[in-house]
Amino acid sequence: MIFNLDIIGYSKRTYTIYIMKIAAIQEKQTGEFRASITPDTVKIYTKNNFEVIVEKNIGKNSNFLDSEYEKNGAKTSSIPLEILSDADIILKVMPSDIKDKFSEAEFAKKESLIIGFFSPYQNHELIKYYASKNISLLSMELVPRTTKAQSFDALSSQANLVGYRAVIDAANYFTKAFPMLMTAAGTIQPAKVLVLGAGVAGLQAIATAKRLGASVFAYDVRLAAKEQVESLGAKFLHPDNNLADQSTKSGYAKEVDIEFAKKQNEMLENEISKFDIVITTAQVPGKKAPVLISQKMVSLMNKGSVIVDIAASSGGNCELTKNGSIVSNDGVTIVGFDNFSSKIASSSSALYARNLANLVTYLFKDKKELDLNDDIVKSMLLTHKGKILFGK
Repeated sequence: MIFNLDIIGYSKRTYTIYIMKIAAIQEKQTGEFRASITPDTVKIYTKNNFEVIVEKNIGKNSNFLDSEYEKNGAKTSSIPLEILSDADIILKVMPSDIKDKFSEAEFAKKESLIIGFFSPYQNHELIKYYASKNISLLSMELVPRTTKAQSFDALSSQANLVGYRAVIDAANYFTKAFPMLMTAAGTIQPAKVLVLGAGVAGLQAIATAKRLGASVFAYDVRLAAKEQVESLGAKFLHPDNNLADQSTKSGYAKEVDIEFAKKQNEMLENEISKFDIVITTAQVPGKKAPVLISQKMVSLMNKGSVIVDIAASSGGNCELTKNGSIVSNDGVTIVGFDNFSSKIASSSSALYARNLANLVTYLFKDKKELDLNDDIVKSMLLTHKGKILFGK
C-alpha cells in the first residue's frame, strides 16, 4: 500500500511510504485445520509496520476468533479476491489446488511472495505453474538447519507436536493402560513402547510415552541419537554390535546399505513381538519413507498391539500402512493418519504462525524485497521472477 504525504514546510516535495500487505485465507486442503496466522502474530506484523488482512473464520478450526484478529490490528474479509489481489506476502500452511478458481494461485498478483509447505520434491507441476505466473514461493520444508534459522524451523516445531500426538493416538487405540498400576485386584504391567527414529518427532514421542508411564525403547541408525534417547530415560536398540554409525556429515540419517539393512531387519524381527506399541518416524526428504516393519513383523506382534506410522503420507514405514486410514491386521491396529499436526490445530497453528512471523520479520526488516544473496533465502526459494530455482 502506498501513501503520498505532503510534509508541512516541504509542500513542494512528495514523500512516498510503502507499507507491505500480508494476507492469509482459510486452508482448502481436506483435513487441514491449521491456520497460517494467529492473533498473536498479527500483533507482531502490525508492530513491524505491515498491513494485515485475513479471511473471516480463518482461525475457526484452531479456536481463534475473528474479533481477536481484529483487536490486534488485522482487517477481515469474506472475499478472497479482496484479500489476495494486492497482497505482497501471502501466508499458507498448504497450497490450494491450482485448479481452484478461488485460490491464492488465481488471485495473487505478479511478483507477490507466497510462503508455506509446498512439498517441493513432489509438487513439480505446482512449482512450474507459479513460476509461469511470476509468483515467488518460499518453502518451509527447506529452512536450513542452522542456528540462525532455528526460529523459522517449522518442520521441527510441527514434528515436536506430531511426536506427542502419535503417542496420544496410540494410547487411544491401545486397550490397556500405559503405566504400571498396582491395585488390590492385581498389578497391571506398563506398556512397552518402541520408537523407530529418534529425530524431533521420535524424541518427543519417547518423552510423552515416558510421562504416561510406559517402558520405552528406541532405535535410530545415527549413533548421536543414543545419548539423546538415554537422556530421556529410554533404552537404545541398535542392530550392530560395533555400533556402526549411519549418519551424514550434516547429522541426518543416510540410506543404509544392504548389509546394514539385513541386520536391521533381523533385529526388528527378533524384538518387535516384545512391544505393545510401535511408533515409526523415519523419513528421507524427497524420497519414499523406508519400510522398517514388514508384513511378517506385524504378524509376529501380539493381538491388541498398535503401530502408529508418522511417515504414512510419504509412503509409510510399515508395509501395511494405508495413508489417511486405520487398518487392522490379525488384531494389530495400524494408524496411518496423514496430518497429525492438524489433529491439534490450535497448538500447531500457534507454533507455525510464529515460525512464519519470525521469518517474515527477518526477511523484510528495513527492506521491501528479498535479499537473493541471503543463505536462508537461497535455501528456501523455489521460484522468483518467472524462473524455477529449486533444484538448480
